[in-house]
Amino acid sequence: MRYIQQGTPLFRKTSFAFFAAGFNTFAILYCVQPLMPEFTKEFHINPAAASLSLSITTLVLAISMLIFGSLSEVWGRKPIMVISMLASSVFCILTAFSSNFHLLLGLRTIEGISLAGLPSIAMAYLGEEIEPKSLGAAMGLYICGNSIGAVFGRVFSGMVSDYFGWHMAIGGIGIISLAATVIFWNSLPPSQNFKARQLELGKLGKSLIDHLKDPGLVCLFIMGFLLLGSNVAIFNYITYVLLGKPYSLSQTFVSWIFLIMIIGMFSSVWTGRWVDHHGRQKTLFICLLLAFIGVCLTLDAHLPVKIVGLGLFTYGFFGSHSIASSWVGQRAMKNRAQASSLYLFLYYTGSSVGGTLGGMFWSAYGWEGVVCMILGFLIIGFILWAFVTQIVQSSKKVTSVPKSIAE
Repeated sequence: MRYIQQGTPLFRKTSFAFFAAGFNTFAILYCVQPLMPEFTKEFHINPAAASLSLSITTLVLAISMLIFGSLSEVWGRKPIMVISMLASSVFCILTAFSSNFHLLLGLRTIEGISLAGLPSIAMAYLGEEIEPKSLGAAMGLYICGNSIGAVFGRVFSGMVSDYFGWHMAIGGIGIISLAATVIFWNSLPPSQNFKARQLELGKLGKSLIDHLKDPGLVCLFIMGFLLLGSNVAIFNYITYVLLGKPYSLSQTFVSWIFLIMIIGMFSSVWTGRWVDHHGRQKTLFICLLLAFIGVCLTLDAHLPVKIVGLGLFTYGFFGSHSIASSWVGQRAMKNRAQASSLYLFLYYTGSSVGGTLGGMFWSAYGWEGVVCMILGFLIIGFILWAFVTQIVQSSKKVTSVPKSIAE
């Protein structure tokens, strides 16, 4: 098998292609988050309804990822990824011309389907084509593209909408994503190690059910659901807080708050070092605790304290997510791709549920209600952490008994 090795021109082209791909996907996905107050005003809807512009996209994305991952086993990797990026970019541009909220939601739903073609296949392509020793570097650039795309999409759309309106903001993201699609198409080499297989839905369903029989994996899947649900809820409605009284900040200033997401790029690296020294269980607890403290700090009326709270929450969120997602891959003894797909399915479903449920708490109880909901999610996260820790310790005791008998 011919692998792409780090340091070669082909590796640089492949890594750059996936950086552009990650940028494209997450810029389109999250560009509407700072625009929700604009949707509330223009379409005369409440914040919970406005949140559907993101929630419905992530929900459809979650469901579609399970399908596209299987289809790529038959149709190939690159063709589906290119079509996915091109379609999502075109539909993003069309979304900018939405004359009513129902049309906007319809187009965002189609975007969710088209966006799913990339993240569901990217890991498989890299795993097949990149030399194992070089895989970490390639994955790092892809994830970096995800992070930068998510931040850029939010900041760009927030700033542009302040001066030119949300139509121009979404259209601009679509045009930039179209350019990223061309870069991906030209830079990514065709698959060399891919072997087409028959579509066997029966085996896929069986492997998914097998994973759901493992209580440890189920706890990690639910934790992913709660983590992204909390993250989307806090950033969906903090914009309403900062645009309103007593802060009355401009849309441009509020959009710069999303730069806090850059913390996530460093959080994953630092968390990895903590795991090496202190283990998964202890590090996950610390990250959940940081997220919990951060959410509590956002209740403070002073703006600098709120921003520090958002920073702590963001660090804790990304750290917890990186541990939980990697733990899924380590715990699943077979069919790890399906286990990761299940985690991502619940992860993005959590975004949809948490984002919209947070709007109901916002309408009923204000920011304090949103914070209470998120704290409830995190408390359940602590309970799940305790269950997983107990399961791991029990399995260690079971495996150590035969060793002691043998001695």
